[in-house]
Amino acid sequence: MEWGRSIRAFRKLKGYTQQEFAREIHISVSLLGEVERGIREPDEELLTRICDCLQVSKADMIQL
Repeated sequence: MEWGRSIRAFRKLKGYTQQEFAREIHISVSLLGEVERGIREPDEELLTRICDCLQVSKADMIQL
């Protein structure tokens, strides 16, 4: 599963810049960029933080 495209779409939908969102989920902007471009897959902990911050379920992420 490529999470990056879904993460980027939901992040933009919620009005976060990459910098703001990275700060909210306590990761670097470069790591967020790698995840969004599909270079890195988020681990389970990071994926949970992302979904919690964006207020979406993992199932919602998969459907996008």
